[in-house]
Amino acid sequence: MSYDTQTPQAPHVAMRNGLGTAALTLGIIGTVAGVIPLFFWLAGLLGLIALILGLVGRGRVKRGEANNKGVTTTGVVLGLAALVLSVVGAVITYTVVSDVVDAVEEAAPKDPSGGTDKGGAAKGDVGKGLAAGDTAIYDDLKVTVSEAKAYKPSEFAAGHTEGNKAYQVTVVIENGGKEKFDATLATLTARAGKDGVTAEQVFDEKVGTGFSGTILPGKKSTVVFAFDTPKDAKNLSVEVSPGLEHEASQWELKVG
Repeated sequence: MSYDTQTPQAPHVAMRNGLGTAALTLGIIGTVAGVIPLFFWLAGLLGLIALILGLVGRGRVKRGEANNKGVTTTGVVLGLAALVLSVVGAVITYTVVSDVVDAVEEAAPKDPSGGTDKGGAAKGDVGKGLAAGDTAIYDDLKVTVSEAKAYKPSEFAAGHTEGNKAYQVTVVIENGGKEKFDATLATLTARAGKDGVTAEQVFDEKVGTGFSGTILPGKKSTVVFAFDTPKDAKNLSVEVSPGLEHEASQWELKVG
């Protein structure tokens, strides 16, 4: 009686190399896409997938389930490269688009009425300042300053110096936008005389309250201000700033 002493061969284990191959393929495509800044989004997506598949594939190699270590490692490296290129491409694309938008805005024709995008817009000669009754026109607002009229401060007025003259101006802000406007953001300053000294604002029971509350779309707000000037002043420069998003406009008013 004879016995077969030959040791049976171990069953053949199929190598699971698919993930490593997929990682390499996606890494190559992602890296190529990353060279073109406009395709940064594609490079980022493929790079991320390649990196994940490559890391899982390396795990299979360590467990002996796959034997394509070199291919898998290359897929991981190319996935990382694609991700880096996607970030660089995104920065380049954003910068180029931003520059183009700025160039288009600068080249855009101005409002025929003299208005511009956010400020300095006015009906009148902006370079020389606006005259009494002129209107500064913004995209969403209109600001008008009246002529200066002599004003007699009350006995207990603040901001008025004995011997100086006071003048009142009426300021109107009209909201032409689609949303309410916070009128408390509007500020006024003034200078008087040939030396341009600061004209203090006068406060009493009639003037000095300033703008308050909000202005609804299509509505106006009118406020009277008074300023103290040297008695020999012949002009009063009133500057109105509607808010943080708007440039200030200036009116040159005659006094005296």
